[in-house]
Amino acid sequence: MKRALITGITGQDGSYLAELLLSKGYEVHGIIRRASTFNTSRIDHIYQDPNQAGTKLFLHHGDLSSTEWILNLIYSLAPDELYHLAAQSHVKVSFDIPEYTGDVTGLGTIRLLEAIRRSGAKTRFYQASSSEMFGSAPPPQSETTVFQPRSPYAAAKLYAYWMTRTYREGYHLYAANGILFNHESPRRGETFLTRKVTRGVAAILAGKQDTLYLGNLDARRDWGYAPEYVEAMWQILQPDAADDYVIGTGETHSVREFVEAAFAYAGLDWQKHVKTAEKYLRPLEVDVLIADASKARTKLGWQSKIGFRDLVAIMVDADVEAAGLKPRGEGKAILEQKIGHWNRWQNSVTRMVQAVSGQASQ
Repeated sequence: MKRALITGITGQDGSYLAELLLSKGYEVHGIIRRASTFNTSRIDHIYQDPNQAGTKLFLHHGDLSSTEWILNLIYSLAPDELYHLAAQSHVKVSFDIPEYTGDVTGLGTIRLLEAIRRSGAKTRFYQASSSEMFGSAPPPQSETTVFQPRSPYAAAKLYAYWMTRTYREGYHLYAANGILFNHESPRRGETFLTRKVTRGVAAILAGKQDTLYLGNLDARRDWGYAPEYVEAMWQILQPDAADDYVIGTGETHSVREFVEAAFAYAGLDWQKHVKTAEKYLRPLEVDVLIADASKARTKLGWQSKIGFRDLVAIMVDADVEAAGLKPRGEGKAILEQKIGHWNRWQNSVTRMVQAVSGQASQ
């Protein structure tokens, strides 16, 4: 049985990745931060009591700022695969807390790589790199595009990217970068743009909100569906030799287009409800991101199935359901048609909603 360690297991990507690996028969270990409030809602529906026989999901309280703790964990687990997803990942917030962002997002990676090197473990390491590293580089962006980061978050991610390559080339570790473009889902954090929009739509339909405040409506992004991207993460660690891959749809849309599509899907006029606020603008903006994922298609056989409007339907339906209303239903049908059994609607949305409300069941 393969053993995987996931940092950031309670996040959007970590929770989906844990489900995918469990469906493949892995023993999965995840690092979580100790907190005075519950912070495991995205994985409560798959949580297993470690005292029960046959348990395959284990959680470890820890901190990526502690080199000694990380080294001890790698020594004790000797994971076959390590997926490093944890980060301070909000771009706008990184301008407010640049030092913390650099420590966790940048130096956290080197602590993990050094622990693998010093332990002698034959661990395959996946670094969650970001399309934000491309910054102002002209689109489309591929593995050979010159990076031009425009935020503390992007700069920290770029440091982690280069250290991953340095340990691969200098110490011959199996260390790979997945340069993922924007990927969204019903589990996206509530303060991130796409989720803020779809939650706003649901709240307006429920009569709990009338106005939604956003920042730059003209920025263009390559948006995909997160569960497909965690499948790419797994695929990146399967070849005999480690390499770096861009993952994205190759299609770009503006924030305005996402807003229009989400409101229209719910039968609402976005112009009656959406206003812009200066406090949501970044000091430096990234104007256009478009992935050239031809290398991943050729070498990994990976290609996205969920299109832009599919994604909008899935996310709006999920937030409408979470608000206690009856969704339009196209999103659920899309998942049934296009996505593997591990991520159908019941698993991806309904069980998590139940977990948040204390009704989770295995």
